[in-house]
Amino acid sequence: MEEQPLETAAEKQPEVHRRPLATKVMVAIDESDNSFYALQWVIDHFSSLVVPQPPPEAEEESPAAATDGGMLTVVHVQQPFQQFAFPAGPGGATAAVYMTSSMMEAVRKAQRETATALFARALQICRKNKVNVETLLMEGDPKDVICQAVEEMRVQLLVMGSRGLGKIKRAFLGSVSDYCAHHAKCAILIVKPPRDMAK
Repeated sequence: MEEQPLETAAEKQPEVHRRPLATKVMVAIDESDNSFYALQWVIDHFSSLVVPQPPPEAEEESPAAATDGGMLTVVHVQQPFQQFAFPAGPGGATAAVYMTSSMMEAVRKAQRETATALFARALQICRKNKVNVETLLMEGDPKDVICQAVEEMRVQLLVMGSRGLGKIKRAFLGSVSDYCAHHAKCAILIVKPPRDMAK
């Protein structure tokens, strides 16, 4: 009589198709490579953000299938600028110089160009990976604005790159990620860059 091979425990288990839960994730980006490393890290580790690709025969029946996954919000916060500046040099600390309208417009234009370039880079990464993404441009103190957006949009996870400030700089300047870790009303993940990338 021929012996039948023994089934392993794994083979006896029924196959389970797990569908990832819909997730609302926010990633804060700035000009640093660390923030884009955090963005790529999220894309690599959260399959629920990838737009589901329905079979061809199901496309006509369920056009909303592409929105069943999670949503990734990429946010960039512009610092507000003052309409006056304090020139450097002897006696400069006592005299404020107001910016002309042309100077203010030049600053605003530079901010718009920076934001456009950042979002273009982020969207290219997301589209390449078929991620369901939206962008959000805000103005204000990044610490406060990000925490406010998290609450208003009911974000489930906030992801930020680590700026890698030293202890002295962190003590004086503070850290946006440290502040958000204590004040954001959601889970927060701070992604540290690899050592060869950190400066």
